[in-house]
Amino acid sequence: MASSPWSHPSVVVWSRLLLDSFRRWTGRDLLTRTGSPEEQARALFAAPFVVVSHGTESDPVLNYGNQTALDLWELSWAQLTSTPSRLTAEPMNRDERARMLAVAEAQGYFSGYRGIRISSTGKRFTVEDATVWNVLNGRGIRVGQAATFARWTPIERRDSGGYVHNSTGP
Repeated sequence: MASSPWSHPSVVVWSRLLLDSFRRWTGRDLLTRTGSPEEQARALFAAPFVVVSHGTESDPVLNYGNQTALDLWELSWAQLTSTPSRLTAEPMNRDERARMLAVAEAQGYFSGYRGIRISSTGKRFTVEDATVWNVLNGRGIRVGQAATFARWTPIERRDSGGYVHNSTGP
């Protein structure tokens, strides 16, 4: 699955659930939905915005990330899909993240979220104007949560001497 995870049958099905659930909660489509389910899965995976999701485990594990998400978090598909979703945020930001997920769970979705996340290599960035929604199966049962955002800003880090370093550079 490493070369094209979007084409795996389970990912095609999950992509449809992501798209259907987003439409249900927000009243709009995440992307233009044309072609077969496989073509829609490929379009979602190649979208120029982040789409990421996790399941409903007690400590949810990421189960989907499109190529933009994989690049931003600096993970392969195999790494992403074995990562507890809480690890996308630093420990000091996890309570705030959990509160936002709880609001989304209760309301169905939440828009306008802004928060700090961290990549697998320690690069920090601020997520801007994210939408988080419950993913429902065909029977309307919640089977996960997903998030999308098109804007993020790298956070510069300061060394012990107070010098600024761009977190996207060396």
